[in-house]
Amino acid sequence: MSSHEQVLTYPMPSEAALEPPAEWGELRGKCPVAHVTLPSGDQATLLTRYEDVKQVLADPRFTRQLTAPDAARISAEGGGVFSSEMAAIIPDGGEEHQHWRRLVGKWFTAKRMNALRPVMAQIAEDLIDDMVKRGQPGDLKASLGFPLPVYVICDMLGVPAADRDRFSYWSDTLLNLTRYSQADIEAAQAEFFQYMSDHLATKRAEPGEDLLSELIAAGGPEDGGLSDIQILVTGMGLLVAGHETTANMIGKMVSMLLADRTRWERLLADPSLIRTTVEEALRFDANSGFGLPRYLREETEVSGTVLPRGTTVICSMAAANRDEDAFEAADQMDLTRSPNPHLAFGSGAHSCLGQALARTELQVVLEVLLRKLPALELAVPVEELERVEGLAVGGLSTVPVRW
Repeated sequence: MSSHEQVLTYPMPSEAALEPPAEWGELRGKCPVAHVTLPSGDQATLLTRYEDVKQVLADPRFTRQLTAPDAARISAEGGGVFSSEMAAIIPDGGEEHQHWRRLVGKWFTAKRMNALRPVMAQIAEDLIDDMVKRGQPGDLKASLGFPLPVYVICDMLGVPAADRDRFSYWSDTLLNLTRYSQADIEAAQAEFFQYMSDHLATKRAEPGEDLLSELIAAGGPEDGGLSDIQILVTGMGLLVAGHETTANMIGKMVSMLLADRTRWERLLADPSLIRTTVEEALRFDANSGFGLPRYLREETEVSGTVLPRGTTVICSMAAANRDEDAFEAADQMDLTRSPNPHLAFGSGAHSCLGQALARTELQVVLEVLLRKLPALELAVPVEELERVEGLAVGGLSTVPVRW
C-alpha cells in the first residue's frame, strides 16, 4: 500500500454479523503488513496472514507491554484491559512467565476439564430448562451462553456465582474499547480490585478447594509461589477472560450452525463430529474481536517489511484463520476439518491458558443442546443478528432462538 493511499480504520466494520470484512482477503493478498488507524486515532500495523500472525505471536521481541510511552493507544481512553497497569503485573516473558503459567495452568489441564464435564453438563441442562420454561423465543446468549462460563469460572475460583452480574459489568467495562469513559473504567477497576482483595482475604482465613486457595497455599515468591498482587490480578484476569470470551463464542457457534440448517442436521445425525465442529467454529469465527496487540522492542522484519522499534502490531487471528494458504477452502465451514491448526487461542508462550476449559464448555453446550433441543432454530433471519460494538472480544448482542 503506497503512502498516498488511505489508511484503513481498525477494527473494520462488516456487512453481516457472522461474515468477515471484505478487506481481509484483499489485505492478505496485496498488503499483509498494513497501516491502520485505531479507535484512539493512533496508528498501528495490522497483520492478516496466517504465517505472519503465528510468527509474531511466538516471537518474544513482540511483547504485551503496551504501557510503553510510544506504544499506540488502543482507544481514546487508553485501551482498557490491553494497556492497564494491571496487565503489566503478570510477568511478560522468560522464566518468570513460564513459572506463572505452570502454577496457574495446573487448573486448566484436559484431565481437570474432563472431571468438570458432568458439572458443566448439569449446569447447561438446568439453564436450558429455565429458558424453555420462560417460553419462546428465547435469547440463547443471555439464557445459556453468558451464565454457563460464569458459573464454571466462579466455581473454579471459589467466588459466589451470585455476584456474576457485577463481574459482567466489570469485565464489559474493562474489555470495551469505545463505550465507557476513563472515569467509568477506573471506577470499575477499583471496585473489582477491592472485591478481589476482600475475596482473597476470606480465602486466606478459610481456604477452599479452588484455584485461588491453592495459589495462596503455595506461598509467596520466596517459596516458589506468587506475590499477593500477582494472585489478585490473576483472579481478576481469569474472571474476565474465563467468561466473556466463551460466553460470546457459545452464541456465535450456535448461530453459525443454525445459519445453515444442514450443519445442525449433520450434527444431529452424527454427534461424533462435535469435537471437530467446535474447532471449526473457532477457526471460522469472523467476529472474534480486536485481535492481539503487541509492542515491538527492536527493529524486526515481517513478511519482507522492516518494522521499526516501537511499532504496535495488531495480530488478527480471525483474518489469519481464513487464509487460503493455511486452510483449504478457508471460506467454507467444514465440520470434519482435521487437522485444524487455527489461531483462535493465539500461539507460542502466550497462547490462551484456558483453552481446554473453553473447548470443554463449547463441546458440552453442543452435546446438551443437540440432545435437549434438536429442533432448535434461529428466531430471526441470520441477516438480523447484530454484533456487540466496541468490545475487545467479539460477540452477538442477542441470539434469538425457537425450539
